[in-house]
Amino acid sequence: MGKGDDQDCVKKNAQNTLKLKMLLLVILTNLLTIYIFTGPSFSLKLNSYSNQLTLPLLNSTVLLSEFSSTKIELAASHGIIAELQQQLNSTNLLVQALLIELTREFVHPNEKVSGINLSAVMSKLSDDLTVGLPDEVKLAVGPHKLPLGYSPRMGSDEVIAPVGAGCSKFHDELLKYMTYDIGGECPVDDVFAQRLMLKGCEPLPRRRCKPKSPVNYVEPTAVPDSLWEKPAETSIIWDPYSCKSYQCLIDRKKAPGFFDCKDCFDLQGREKSRWLIDNGKLDYGIDQVLSMKPLGTIRIGLDIGGGTGTFAARMRERNVTIITTSLNLDGPFNSFIASRGLISMHISVSQRLPFFENTLDIVHSMHVLSNWIPDSMLEFTLYDIYRVLRPGGIFWLDRFFCFGSQLNETYVPMLDRIGFKKLRWNVGMKLDRGVKKNEWYFSAVLEKPMT
Repeated sequence: MGKGDDQDCVKKNAQNTLKLKMLLLVILTNLLTIYIFTGPSFSLKLNSYSNQLTLPLLNSTVLLSEFSSTKIELAASHGIIAELQQQLNSTNLLVQALLIELTREFVHPNEKVSGINLSAVMSKLSDDLTVGLPDEVKLAVGPHKLPLGYSPRMGSDEVIAPVGAGCSKFHDELLKYMTYDIGGECPVDDVFAQRLMLKGCEPLPRRRCKPKSPVNYVEPTAVPDSLWEKPAETSIIWDPYSCKSYQCLIDRKKAPGFFDCKDCFDLQGREKSRWLIDNGKLDYGIDQVLSMKPLGTIRIGLDIGGGTGTFAARMRERNVTIITTSLNLDGPFNSFIASRGLISMHISVSQRLPFFENTLDIVHSMHVLSNWIPDSMLEFTLYDIYRVLRPGGIFWLDRFFCFGSQLNETYVPMLDRIGFKKLRWNVGMKLDRGVKKNEWYFSAVLEKPMT
């Protein structure tokens, strides 16, 4: 390595040191600000100042009115301070993550930079962020020292349990979720936990309790009969759902009002014919899509937001293994999928796909990926789909919903920007609410380029 390379290295290290100093300065400044405005010295100064005030002689009614007004303003100020403290905690989490990443890349955690022990700083930050939390929460989300010390493979001497960054913004909900008898039965809080996931607290922390088991549980039906047979009523816990039986879920298709995937549990109804017929328009047939690739090369894949798993069942009949992601939106979708002998994942559309890059042959999504997702979040999701698909893998985007103005202005450029190749593309107007609504669907089979 020549002299010029040495100088570049020195310069790079100096820049990284400066970045670390700036980050630490931000943290210290924020902490000092909170201390000044919430600490005892600030209160004492206010009290001292108020003692020196000379109050005019007013009648008692005016004084009471002034006093009440002051109490209201003081309460509002406390609320603002509490909100600032919460925002500071979130900021510190981000800064902590940045410090960890910078340290892993450039500095051994026990090494000192300009007299600062970064490992000690990060440990202190972690402790500060868990102040006031019960021991069980600290144990679940806090750092754990590696028994054998520093690991070059990890670039650290500790491991931190993966917990969604959004959990830090919902302190009270996190405490409620992590309140249980250690070693005992978990609370039946599926709805609460899923709501916390949808807010961004995903993945949730692990818990040291056991989920409630169904009474009179029976062995599941064997494959292939299980693919199209209603599971036993005793296969799940019904407590979290408005329906208390599978028959209720099947009959819900005739009930008024909106339910997610309203007729999905009726396996002998519309589910029985899904993806069997290709109408040359928005509805594609599985056999027609599979024929677009060499025989037998579509083997494994993912269905995003797959309802009760019918797409995976149809693929199973064709010797293709599909993992289905689903949420339990007032229905036991994940349990139902598993009862059919299929693989389910209880994750939201916003979570990074838990697959390595260039591994899946096919990714499918029907209705879930649509314009209800913010554009920037959707683009991250599409790039993640591109990431996990192997070269030549296909992305079957099934009935994507949008407004006419969005089609060519937003979504077509987005897909082109990502780099998908169009193998098939169909657009059709959604007419159930009238032409004036200018609502559209498009279906597409997109391919990740081979090179």
